[in-house]
Amino acid sequence: MSSAATGTDPDPFIMLNYMAFFPIVMILYLTVHFGWYYSVAVGLQDKIPSELQLNLKRFKFFFFFPLTYIVLLIIFMIVGVFGVIQTGGEPDALLLGVGLTVVLPLHFFSMFCMFYIIYFVSKTLKMAELQRNVSFSDYAGEFFLIWLYPIGIWFVQPKINELAHRVSTSTERSQV
Repeated sequence: MSSAATGTDPDPFIMLNYMAFFPIVMILYLTVHFGWYYSVAVGLQDKIPSELQLNLKRFKFFFFFPLTYIVLLIIFMIVGVFGVIQTGGEPDALLLGVGLTVVLPLHFFSMFCMFYIIYFVSKTLKMAELQRNVSFSDYAGEFFLIWLYPIGIWFVQPKINELAHRVSTSTERSQV
């Protein structure tokens, strides 16, 4: 029985073949994840009193920066992986240098943008729910639930659905 059949093959290049699926999975995940953020943040703005509405231009900048960064990072990783394959396992020193000097600060700024997005979405949700200006203590629960996206979405989405249903029901009554 070969070592490949038993799963004990020490050749790291076999693992690089699986990396071909990484961009596809990442793009699908980001589409759903960021799509949800955008739909909540922008979709609930009309449920907030006009004098309390948040700055959507700033939100959109902080929203699209991490998306652009992640796409560029995926391209950077693909170039790096193919470079390692072509050189037989030796990483390019210039590529690593660029990674440390350019990617690292962009990564930290992208992390800041992600926290801003979570802040914006949670504050928008709570302001639409309470119809008043809110402080962090009012929306801290939503903030941390949204931060823990795969778990928190199960608690936050029913609130959004209820809010959308409540608003649509009151709109239907006012039209009758």
